Amino acid sequence: METFTELKDFVENPGFTEQRERALANLDLSSIDVPIVHIISFFAKLPYCFTLQSCYGHFLYPGQQNANNYKPLPIVDNIKRVEYRIAYIALCLENNDHGRALLQDLSKIPPIDPDYIQIGCADWFWKRQVNSFVLQVEPYRHRYKDRVSVDYLEARRIENTRYDFFAYLYTLLYERQ
Repeated sequence: METFTELKDFVENPGFTEQRERALANLDLSSIDVPIVHIISFFAKLPYCFTLQSCYGHFLYPGQQNANNYKPLPIVDNIKRVEYRIAYIALCLENNDHGRALLQDLSKIPPIDPDYIQIGCADWFWKRQVNSFVLQVEPYRHRYKDRVSVDYLEARRIENTRYDFFAYLYTLLYERQ
């Protein structure tokens, strides 16, 4: 996120229910990256939360320029650099016990790999929607960028971290259903 910031404190949001209803009415699951459709569906069932945007994260390299590719990185020795397009989920939480508890649970995800997973806010989301938070998989040193160029071995690490990130998130949300 080019506007990624540290976590902000919850603020009052009396319009949350209407904002959530509007967001859910506009949610088109066919536009969500296939590997995370279930995660977005789980979020949609929680009455104290709604998603704003998401991306599974994509890797581009010589021979693979499809920006929506979901295939794992090939195991080869001839790829030097990989462009990584950030994996993230931006969501809005209700300022109540359930919303704060979910944020606390989501805050347990970055320790899976603190060098590659962050939780925070994004200024442009917050300006549109207060109490919006972002979980992202991005090398810490590039946490303010939407895409980065990394060497192949680091791309493999990011890919593994992304898998662990979404698996943990899926389990967390599945248990809340």
